[in-house]
Amino acid sequence: MPHQREDKHPDQRSGGVQSVHRSLDLLETVAARGGTLTIGEIAAATGVPLPTTHRLLRTLVDRGYMRQLPDRRYALGFRVVPLGAAASSMVGAGAERLLARLVDALGETANLAMLDGDMVAYVAQVPGRHAMRMFTEVGRRVQPHCTAVGKAILADSPEVEVRALLGRTGLVRHTDRTLTDPEAYLAALEQVRAQGYALDEGEQEVGVRCVAVALPLRPGSAPVRLALSISGPAPRMSDDLVAEAVPLLRRTAATLADDVG
Repeated sequence: MPHQREDKHPDQRSGGVQSVHRSLDLLETVAARGGTLTIGEIAAATGVPLPTTHRLLRTLVDRGYMRQLPDRRYALGFRVVPLGAAASSMVGAGAERLLARLVDALGETANLAMLDGDMVAYVAQVPGRHAMRMFTEVGRRVQPHCTAVGKAILADSPEVEVRALLGRTGLVRHTDRTLTDPEAYLAALEQVRAQGYALDEGEQEVGVRCVAVALPLRPGSAPVRLALSISGPAPRMSDDLVAEAVPLLRRTAATLADDVG
């Protein structure tokens, strides 16, 4: 069982500027919860007092990072689009070179994904060499419970955080292999910790197998949770290929962690 810890309330986080922490909390909450929220929903989700939420939202609206819709709900503003595009371009170029090396060595599609709120978002991909291959659009967001990248990331999270996430998202069944019982899922994360990698055995898509490892967090680095994976049709993703892939994924994950840290 992972160690237990409670995340600090935004007002108790050491380091940084409180108003910046809170502003980023507002942006991340709106992005993670469907794209539009009322001011009351934002305040409740972030734990920021309503008057403070109102002041921060006005500043974000004035700067173009948030916008208020005609129904008075708030959505992300268009100023975040070029920032995301620039970040994707800068991170993607280096990541894709490393993913391409994995494809050269293993033949199957290589992916880089990050925990984005309660979902997993794919941020880079290099397709495999085979005519029949796996393809996931960069930017696609999926639930973490049925993906190898999601398991790899959540395996390093405290149990209380995992249970809270599962309570918000549910364990939706995508195939007859999807884990839909919280206790079974937590046991699967224990296995991931023991073996050092995660598997998706057709739990997201029928006939697809995937192996993933989480990028190690470096001291002092931004707490971005990332994972690398190789995916392909189950008949080609044999146990031998998985065994060959794991050390390559680990080495690549360590290199990427240094690059993004």
